[in-house]
Amino acid sequence: MGDSLTTIIAIGLAAILMFVFPLMAVSERSDDISQLTVQTATNEFVDNVRTTGKLTYEDYESFLSTINATGNSFDVEIQIQKLDDNLSVKVASAETTKIGENVYYNLYTSQIEEQLLNNQRISLKEGDLISVTVKNTNTTISQLLRNFFYQVTGNDTYQIAAQHGGIVTVNGAK
Repeated sequence: MGDSLTTIIAIGLAAILMFVFPLMAVSERSDDISQLTVQTATNEFVDNVRTTGKLTYEDYESFLSTINATGNSFDVEIQIQKLDDNLSVKVASAETTKIGENVYYNLYTSQIEEQLLNNQRISLKEGDLISVTVKNTNTTISQLLRNFFYQVTGNDTYQIAAQHGGIVTVNGAK
């Protein structure tokens, strides 16, 4: 009886070692590839906006399709800080190169998406700021396995995330 119990335990451990740990390694590798894809796409998207001075509907849709091609779902947050055109009304000096006198107003994801749907583009000017944050909203296989084996829990945990931002360097044509 004791010999068969040892055999069953050995078979169970062998199954875990042969199937579960390689599955965890492959799923972690898949998440690493998705992370790299999302980070690269986010950097390219933001850098394209910064160097062209415009955000088009086609560029945004291309960015979304690239990150969604990883098989995950994502929450994309975009913030654009536009330098106020009518600065002289707010301050005595109209020179926008002085530090501390530049006034920005913010556009957030929902406003940006609405403008892109209506106008097909957003023109930016030199000195505007853009920031993009991407986080996955689904639970990946590696997260499921990790939660099962290590009892790691939490509602705000995400496996794949990317963030990039910068200052626009050119005036976008209208």
